[in-house]
Amino acid sequence: MSTETPASLRVAPRPDDPRLTRGVTGHDQNGAPVDLRVVEERPLTIYLNAREIVTAMTIGDHPEWLGLGFLVNQGMVRAADTVTGIDYDQELATVVVRTAVETDHEAKLARATRTSGCAVGTVFGDMMAGLEGLTLPATPLKVADLQALSTAINRTPSLYLEAGAIHGTCLCHGAEPLAYFEDVGRHNAVDKLAGWMRSEGVAAGDKTLYTTGRLTSEMVIKCALMGIPSLVSRSGFTAWGVEIARQVGLTVIGRMKGARFVCLSGAERVVWDAA
Repeated sequence: MSTETPASLRVAPRPDDPRLTRGVTGHDQNGAPVDLRVVEERPLTIYLNAREIVTAMTIGDHPEWLGLGFLVNQGMVRAADTVTGIDYDQELATVVVRTAVETDHEAKLARATRTSGCAVGTVFGDMMAGLEGLTLPATPLKVADLQALSTAINRTPSLYLEAGAIHGTCLCHGAEPLAYFEDVGRHNAVDKLAGWMRSEGVAAGDKTLYTTGRLTSEMVIKCALMGIPSLVSRSGFTAWGVEIARQVGLTVIGRMKGARFVCLSGAERVVWDAA
C-alpha cells in the first residue's frame, strides 16, 4: 500500500523519529532470524503547579501537549483557567503545567502510575458530572467524508505502519484530517490532541474525532467533554459507551473498515451521500 501524508495535516505522526522505536532481533515461525522495529515506552510524570498528578507511560513525543491535554480531559484544568506556562524536563521526564491561580482540582489524583493500558478512571465521577446539561452541535457527518478520511488516515505514514502496537487519534474537519497523534495508550493519543487544541485555540464544534481504540464509556465522555460532536473508530463499542453517547447526542460510528461501518448513536446527523 502506498503512503502519503495529507496536505491538510498540521500535526502528523513521526515514524522516522529514532527516539520513538528501537531495533530488536528475533525469530519468525520458521526459526529464521528477523530484524524489526518496536515502539518505545517511557514514563512521563505530569505536575499541575506544584502537585504531582500522575505518571503516564508514553512514547515520548509531544510531552507538553500530553500533559496539558491530560489535565484538561480530567477536568483539572478548565476553560476558565489561564495556563501561564508548560515546562518539560527531558532528563527528569517531567512536565509541569502552570496556571495563574491554583486550581481546586490538584488533589483529585493521588500519586499513581498510568499504564499503557490506559488505567485511568480515578476522577470518572467528575467526568460524568461534567456531562450534565451538555449540548453538542448538530453538525452533519457525511458518509462520503468518512470514506475519504478512512483512506487518507490508513495511508498516512505512521508508527502503526512502521512498528504496530500503538493507537492513533486524528481530528478531522469534513474529509480533511487536521492533526494525527499516536501513543501506546488510546487515551494518551486523545490527550495529546486535547492539549494541542487548547494550545492552538482549535474549535471543536464542527470536527470529527477518529480513533483506533474501542468506543468505551470513558472515550465517549472525553469526546463529548471536548465538544466534538462525532466519534468514529475502526474498533467496536461497549454498551455503556453507546448508552452515554445517546444520552448526550454524540454521533458514534464503529467497526469502520473501508466503506463499511455501524452507527449506534446519532444516525439522524449522518448524511447518507455515498453509494
